[in-house]
Amino acid sequence: MSEGGPGRADLRSVLVTSVLNLEPLDEDLYRGRHYWFPSTQRLFGGQIMGQALVAAAKSVSDDVHVHSLHCYFVRKGNPEMPVLYQVERTRTGSSFSVRSVKALQGGQPIFICQASFQRHQPSPIQHQFSMPAVPPPEDLPDLREVIANFLRQKAADPARGADPGDPNLQERYRLGLNRIAARDVPIEVKMVSPVPTGRGPHPEPEQMFWVRAQGHIGEGDVKLHCCVAAYISDYALLGTALLPQRHRFTTSFLASLDHAMWFHAPFRADHWMLYECRSPWAGGSRGLVQGRLWRRDGVLAASCAQEGVIRVKPRPRGDSKL
Repeated sequence: MSEGGPGRADLRSVLVTSVLNLEPLDEDLYRGRHYWFPSTQRLFGGQIMGQALVAAAKSVSDDVHVHSLHCYFVRKGNPEMPVLYQVERTRTGSSFSVRSVKALQGGQPIFICQASFQRHQPSPIQHQFSMPAVPPPEDLPDLREVIANFLRQKAADPARGADPGDPNLQERYRLGLNRIAARDVPIEVKMVSPVPTGRGPHPEPEQMFWVRAQGHIGEGDVKLHCCVAAYISDYALLGTALLPQRHRFTTSFLASLDHAMWFHAPFRADHWMLYECRSPWAGGSRGLVQGRLWRRDGVLAASCAQEGVIRVKPRPRGDSKL
């Protein structure tokens, strides 16, 4: 049975059955549809990456596995339209193979990427960083508990009073805590980093949370878990660059420009993994964020980096939104 708890083995992940499920149209040509998108009304970049990697993986043999993915987001995706994925078999070698994927809407590319696959090769050279010491996911509250605790704190402060039972307020903070206004996103998240409340020292541009796919995926297809991880990797990553300035500015525009990912060791995307996100730089209306996905046993499963456009406007006085 999956680590996800009782009954989860009978619940096939919607990421497998719907979100990353592509319709074949011709050789190396697929059509993808959409399960969820942020309140920005743009396609979720993680879904485009995940679907593109699914398309690329269908063009290689079972004995090779993806080790890197390099992507550019070219145009805004329309969630009202399906996406076509064209795969180009750039190179098929004895050890490494490269596939190029172009995602199209209305005849125009909205996303391009290259994925590199490798046949397993043992190596005497091995090392990795150490996983941060954090509480396990079982000891952390889920998102609903975080929101309820935060609203209770606000209600106890006369200067910032709030009614914890107000559904509009609950929804507003649910969206804020989810960073990208997720509604029905098919992943589970437990935040490790404290929630910034607008008081006290302002947070560093870093955050950590436990994350896993909802439902059961199973052990069989290593490449499928990498496709799910590509989907997960875009969740809340760019928002890390906003954390130090959230008390001063509100976001007017946030969009990914490019995304790179490297896969290091086998993992289960339907098991809890620690997502460590840090932003070493922001400027020029852009932000750079680096991420690491850790297995619970301390093995570094994947690394990623993303740069995005960040445009902000001054926050009104007295506004203490998350």
